[in-house]
Amino acid sequence: MTIRSARPEDADFIARTILSSQRGYRPRGWFDVALGWPEQQCLDFIARIAVADAVSMWHVSQFLVAEIDGRPAAALCALPAAGTGPAAWRAIEQIAAAAGVAAPELEAIRRRGAYTRACWVQGGEGDWMIEYVATDPAYRGRGLVQALIAHALDKGRAAGFARATISFLIGNEAAERAYTKAGFVFAEEKRDPAFEAIIGAPGFRMFARKI
Repeated sequence: MTIRSARPEDADFIARTILSSQRGYRPRGWFDVALGWPEQQCLDFIARIAVADAVSMWHVSQFLVAEIDGRPAAALCALPAAGTGPAAWRAIEQIAAAAGVAAPELEAIRRRGAYTRACWVQGGEGDWMIEYVATDPAYRGRGLVQALIAHALDKGRAAGFARATISFLIGNEAAERAYTKAGFVFAEEKRDPAFEAIIGAPGFRMFARKI
């Protein structure tokens, strides 16, 4: 196993990582709902965001990749929590414009994606945020997530952060076990019936730990 920073050529793998991690244990995640497109079209759009000029939490520069025999096997993103929301929308706007998405459809994407607002929890302005953690099913059970989290925490510590956070769908027991094993503890959760009606999970839970 090798842990390295993601590169532009990892864009397709990062797109799959983002889509898989957003879904968690449910069949749909944020990009599925907000875009409302077939899976491959969603993946293509996310892959373009991953290498956009507008750097967001979905950009390859924010991701660490675990390789097995030279093949990407797992990934996560780790970055300062401050400003991630506005940066994400700027990236969507940039790629939507490049893809010829008309203004009314872009506004529809914004509206469809707003379902998370009532229950999304993430780190505060001074936190180091870990998100979008996923492993290729063919490589599960090899400790890749724990290795990636350890590297992400080291990166945050080196950048001067004292606390790391990680969020996941309430009910994602595999994620909860993995993050507990990595030293995270419960910090906050938010639930919303409208969110549950769309996704099938009650809301989001956030764990945190000192680094």
